[in-house]
Amino acid sequence: MVGTGAFLLMATACAGQDMPTGRPASGGDSAAPTGSVSTSPSPSPSPSESVLPAPPTANPPGKPRLTVPEGSSPVPADKIDATALPAGFPHEVWTANGGTILNIRAQEGGCGHALGEAAEQTGDRVVVNLSETKAQTGQMCTMDIRYPVLSVALAAPLDQRTVVLKTTPPK
Repeated sequence: MVGTGAFLLMATACAGQDMPTGRPASGGDSAAPTGSVSTSPSPSPSPSESVLPAPPTANPPGKPRLTVPEGSSPVPADKIDATALPAGFPHEVWTANGGTILNIRAQEGGCGHALGEAAEQTGDRVVVNLSETKAQTGQMCTMDIRYPVLSVALAAPLDQRTVVLKTTPPK
């Protein structure tokens, strides 16, 4: 029970979401924190309602996730120009939503959060600027590196255009 709680806390912290706070959990305390989980039964769906989860959709632009959305197609390596990225920086790109969404593996660390924007869209290339938010002054941050997937909206499908990945200074 404690291991599951620690995993959930870590997963939501990495996703940048606030977790409800209640009283701190102690090693032998099996009670759930106040307000953290509802134990009341869910109403049963009517026969006309679907009990299947909604199909996955493209990740909204600007909202990082840990995995590549289902149904995304990898962009061929010869259509990715990552020469402007630092050594070791990921350069994986996928398309979704008919080629109008780019899902890009980025890099972030500590208290920073990865950002991506289509800075230029021409007939033969799309330039994506990747950056990271700065930590607040005086804020304690971990020294970890994460590789979230960012979604960037395009004005038109990627088709045969080259994706040029660049980094910009932290914002």
